[in-house]
Amino acid sequence: MTGKSDPAPGGWLRPLLALAAGYAVVQAGPGLTGLGPVRRTLFPALAGQGRPGHVALTFDDGPDQVATPLFLGQLGSRGVRATFFLLGSQVAMAPRLAAEIAGAGHEIGVHGFDHRYLPLRGPAATYDDLARAVDVIAARTGVVPWLFRPPYGVLSTPALVAARRLGLTTVLWGSWGREWKPGSTPESVLGTLTAGPLDGATVLLHDSGAMSPPGAWRAALGALPLLLDECDRRGLRPGPLGEHGPAWSGDRRAAGLDSGQTPTAPGGSP
Repeated sequence: MTGKSDPAPGGWLRPLLALAAGYAVVQAGPGLTGLGPVRRTLFPALAGQGRPGHVALTFDDGPDQVATPLFLGQLGSRGVRATFFLLGSQVAMAPRLAAEIAGAGHEIGVHGFDHRYLPLRGPAATYDDLARAVDVIAARTGVVPWLFRPPYGVLSTPALVAARRLGLTTVLWGSWGREWKPGSTPESVLGTLTAGPLDGATVLLHDSGAMSPPGAWRAALGALPLLLDECDRRGLRPGPLGEHGPAWSGDRRAAGLDSGQTPTAPGGSP
């Protein structure tokens, strides 16, 4: 016997759990901005709160060879441009359609290559996913994207770091249609979009069924003209994020800005 007491049973487990908890906070802490009230109150630029009189119109998960052309047709008939956050995997399957979106004058953003929950991915996998998406989008559309929206609207520290390395400005949204909810109609989607302030907001719809229940995009398609009519009624001008304010401009250096107002990772920069 040495005269020293034996370590308490399981004593080695406490520092391991503390280390794991610390890593989880660093990894997934920015994901708290996925909560709308947190985002809108503390990070208005991340929520896409822009200049008065303007509504940033954004779409996720495309291009979809069935749905996206219908959205493009509606936007074209009204002379409205928007921002499309594209999935690299979808662009790889529909490269001509991706080029058509850009050719119609719409802005192109990055939604990742695969639609995966980023807090569960490590730094290398996260960077590879975003870089791969940027490469395929730029190759197929002729546009080097500068905007990024994470899948599910949930960020992670590696995602913020990767976005900054790739020169991407991160933006989520202020209101969304939630057209993927069972029983959604064009009217219910419009009601959800306009439940909060519309003036200066960034709104989100999905122009694709790739990551939603089959046919859910039809409620968004039906809501689009209703939303544009509502903007007209309120004297608001819908358009892409690039017209929403300098925080989302492609020429950020000229505006004297960095990669946007995004949450800072614990113990370091975004």
